[in-house]
Amino acid sequence: MKKLKNILLALGILFLGFSCSTEDLDPTLEQIKDISSIASVEDLSGLLKGTVDRMTDAGYYGQSFIITDEIRGDNVFPNGNSGRYQTQGSLEYIPSNNIGIWTDGYQVIASANIIINADPNELEGELNEILHIQGQAKIIRALVHFDLMRNYGQQYINGGNGLGVPIVTEFAGDDLLPARNTTNEVYAAIYADLQDAFDMMNDQYDNRANKTFPSKYTAKAIESRVAVYNAEWSRAQSAAQQVINSGLYTIIGADNYVSSFAIDNTDNSIFELAFDNVDNRGSNSLGFIYKGDVYGDIEVLPSTPEIYEESDVRAGIITVDANGKIRNSGKYPELNGYDNVNVIRYEEVILNLAEALFEQGDMAGAITQLNEITSNRGASEYSGSITKADILNERRKELLFEGFRFFDLSRNSMDIPKISDLQNITATITAGDHRYALPIPIVEMDANSNMVQNTGY
Repeated sequence: MKKLKNILLALGILFLGFSCSTEDLDPTLEQIKDISSIASVEDLSGLLKGTVDRMTDAGYYGQSFIITDEIRGDNVFPNGNSGRYQTQGSLEYIPSNNIGIWTDGYQVIASANIIINADPNELEGELNEILHIQGQAKIIRALVHFDLMRNYGQQYINGGNGLGVPIVTEFAGDDLLPARNTTNEVYAAIYADLQDAFDMMNDQYDNRANKTFPSKYTAKAIESRVAVYNAEWSRAQSAAQQVINSGLYTIIGADNYVSSFAIDNTDNSIFELAFDNVDNRGSNSLGFIYKGDVYGDIEVLPSTPEIYEESDVRAGIITVDANGKIRNSGKYPELNGYDNVNVIRYEEVILNLAEALFEQGDMAGAITQLNEITSNRGASEYSGSITKADILNERRKELLFEGFRFFDLSRNSMDIPKISDLQNITATITAGDHRYALPIPIVEMDANSNMVQNTGY
């Protein structure tokens, strides 16, 4: 078997647009010369734009990543209109049908690595601006490793072997057949990238009117998310409070909540991905998969609207269409995918802080943070005491349709409940089941002799 077919290497080369067959995936001297010809801060900026744009692919934040992770929870179900997402909805995965997130994720990492590993002293331009761009690339690399980790890592699997995903830090480096790193190693690498980014970046280079590139405080916002998923409560608290103390973001008010999802670069956006009518994703857009007349594969379970009080403006994102189907009409409202897609919103950071405070015994502080959300949503405020269920319920109400519910269940060792015959699962899936992790794609298993498959596949 020719080691050059390893997908982690091949994808890194293919994303650059080089013309090559499966027989010449090795980075030739000419290709290495092209990479080393990066000469200026403008070249780095152009590569960063391409890296961020890669995240908008339909296999990643453009559709599959969000839908796959939403459909495995208890909010929505696949109706089979076009046959898409039936396997994901039933959690009956096979290794050959889930390469999108894996493939796109490592493509993005390959691109980010070129930026990160460029020698700042060899490039034309202001050194601080070069370091800022490299910091942005480190945020992206950390985020993608985390996205891969929460889908393929075995940290939430009973009897798993503690494996995470391969940490890739070089473009076409010496390790062409990377093995999987441990969970702890992956988290350590993610945190290191995020802290490096925060230290390297200078917020004078942040375009605060344009949220489609990571800013300095995106590093701390993402860190608060990662720490919550890994139950590192002190770290989550510290990171979230740094974002809050920056004073750069505000919670969207009740009157503007529903309409805000049709507006780009809102005050609550920390990092979002740019989409417009040039992209025109059509049937591959989030809007089309959630509510399109032709496909519209993803419907809302009848129990989901019941989580909201009548006065809660968040209920306004759910409507009943002309065919009597319950739909997500408020988030990703443009049918053809012209709306920007949020990667992280300020409200999530507030919820991360609330959970971190609760887990450390600060009941009053946790209630204060939860009420920052409810007071801007027309919902009843909390008083006295709260439970972990209250926090998870607020997360469910606020982050509905954005791909969080499955992970909130898995990271808290909760079952995926069978609550309706409309769901594809045949029975409740108990916490720690091997299906809480996706299988490593068969193309990777066949190409990489060092790769270990997830338990149960």
